Amino acid sequence: MNKNIKRIAVFTSGGDAPGMNAGVRAVVRTASHHDLHVYGIYRGYQGMIEGDLKRLEPRDVGNILQRGGTILKTARSNDFMTPEGRAKAYQTLKAYDIDGCIAIGGNGTYTGAMVFSEEYDIPFIGMPGTIDNDIFGTDLSIGYDTAVNTAVEAVDRIRDTADSHNRVFFIEVMGRHAGFIALSTGIGGGAECILLPETDTDIDTLCNNLRKGLLRKKMFSIVIVAEGNTNGNATEIAAKVKAQVPELNTRVTVIGHLQRGGSPTALDRVLASQLGFRAVEFLLEGKGGVAVGLVNNQVVCTPFKDAIEKSRKLEKDLIRMAEILPL
Repeated sequence: MNKNIKRIAVFTSGGDAPGMNAGVRAVVRTASHHDLHVYGIYRGYQGMIEGDLKRLEPRDVGNILQRGGTILKTARSNDFMTPEGRAKAYQTLKAYDIDGCIAIGGNGTYTGAMVFSEEYDIPFIGMPGTIDNDIFGTDLSIGYDTAVNTAVEAVDRIRDTADSHNRVFFIEVMGRHAGFIALSTGIGGGAECILLPETDTDIDTLCNNLRKGLLRKKMFSIVIVAEGNTNGNATEIAAKVKAQVPELNTRVTVIGHLQRGGSPTALDRVLASQLGFRAVEFLLEGKGGVAVGLVNNQVVCTPFKDAIEKSRKLEKDLIRMAEILPL
């Protein structure tokens, strides 16, 4: 154990994700077990710059395991992107005698942690907190499972009205750069078509598939649209399809930020707890400049540079399966 680590800080940054609170709880209680003082930094890097810190005891994180959002709040900080802003953040951490930090967030959070830890002598450990599930170095990110379950539940409800009224629903889910949520939602929700950022599904192909459905007397359909797909948003795609197949009764639903909120699933609670627990222990083992993740059911470390620059890819077999099963 690294006896120089006596005080650590934990913060959440970037977009909120269900399970972040479970991660904070695990960090605080694991740190307490090892007789460390732990501070919560409010509003991410901006709070670090402004000195918005509070000592956290084990009781302070009671009854938060099941809560969505983040009790530490989150914010994006343009100030931290500047050398002057990071210098102020360092002064804050030194004023509180912080020996190490645990950052819960996504790619932007990791980038800030990497740059800061290269400039200053305070080690950072990252935890993947993003519903997009696109961070390299982990099979699952905190919040992803909850987001998919929320989206699938919404699709199930929309399917009922689609069936009742013989409608084609275009349902937009989050995913500007990665289609993990859309692909899992589409498979789990029985969608006829899934439009992903990673693949090119042209409108003509989509229209032909829907026409085939009509020939089979399939009067309702579900089309899942990742917000980052190349054909436009769900409203634009629905309009293009309607122009080519006017006999379709089309509707659009954007699930939006519903996917970020709500109580985390058991899987996200356990994942966040595992990663928070090990993040503290990795700091005590002298590690820094790395992100923790779950790979093949083992908690591992990945250098920030790899976690940032490399990307996770959708499984080609899942994409192929999603194309075949609706037939």
